[in-house]
Amino acid sequence: MNRPPAQLVLSDGTTFEGYAAGHLPDEGFTSGEFVFNTALSGYQEVITDPSYAGQIISFTYPHIGNYGVTPLDDEAARPFCAGVVARELSDVPSNWRSVGSLDGFLREHRVAALVGVDTRRLTRHLRAHGALPGAFGHGDSELIVREAKRAKGTDGVDFVTSVTTKEAYVRGDGDLHVVALDYGIKETMVRELAQRFRVTVVPATTSAGDVHGLRPDGVFLSNGPGDPAALGAQVAVIDELLGTVPIFGICLGHQLLANALGGTTFKLPFGHHGSNHPVQDLVTGKIEITAQNHNYAVNPDSMTRALVSHVNLNDGVIEGIHAADERCFSVQYHPEAGPGPHDARYLFERFDTLLRTNVLDVR
Repeated sequence: MNRPPAQLVLSDGTTFEGYAAGHLPDEGFTSGEFVFNTALSGYQEVITDPSYAGQIISFTYPHIGNYGVTPLDDEAARPFCAGVVARELSDVPSNWRSVGSLDGFLREHRVAALVGVDTRRLTRHLRAHGALPGAFGHGDSELIVREAKRAKGTDGVDFVTSVTTKEAYVRGDGDLHVVALDYGIKETMVRELAQRFRVTVVPATTSAGDVHGLRPDGVFLSNGPGDPAALGAQVAVIDELLGTVPIFGICLGHQLLANALGGTTFKLPFGHHGSNHPVQDLVTGKIEITAQNHNYAVNPDSMTRALVSHVNLNDGVIEGIHAADERCFSVQYHPEAGPGPHDARYLFERFDTLLRTNVLDVR
């Protein structure tokens, strides 16, 4: 396939050459914060994860698009990421589930891509200098450089408003009712909950009073994009809910729960994005291989109302907390996977047990 030459420029001036693929924006460029993902497969689930809103995903695995795409792997109705970077994008997908190519999928959803890039060099640069804003595109070099300098990161930005559901909807028919606050919830997450409960997914702007009005047996706090420090209204709602109903949070939901419990968050240098992060359960001592996608983490010095339950064995980052008296717990990683290992799916059973016994058992 003939593709036009394109250029990637980071905000620090570092430049990469490649070819434009996917959607070709009329402006000639796309901009956002560059992060890298180390998953070996599951590119469609990664691209459609709403947690990537405002970010450009660089895949470290060199061959992307090999097995095409299928609606069965979508984690949202459309991608919210700002763009995709890959070493090689397959033009000939081959898989019995495939209904089309990744390049066609990106064009359909107006997601710009850059291929033929030395993603190994890009990854090493982001590891050394942290996640950086920038721009790429098929426009002239001066345009790309100018837009790279203008590009912004995710600090202080509320992306949740752009990805949350506009209307509440219900899934599952279990005997217990869970209200899921949608900060950018993944389809696999909804599916895992709906296998166990009747789930009402509500917009992120839903008040504590409206949540209680739905008479839930428990509340679920979903994953989502951006800086938790920009979501004071959501933290205030969780603060009102604490102690009144059992709560389970994942990823951004974990960070917001920690904030409601008096904690603070900080931005990691280049985040955790991949499906092979080792996490230790401090209660049982067991180690899980986990899927992760987050740029922010909970400050360990700020946790006074909750206990740390899990830590990342790569860098010591807090990966889970719990507060038995307030019947709440959360994890930073993704037990639903999609993509990734299923080591941690027992946490959905832990939530089920909490709702049925009203006792948080973390053993």
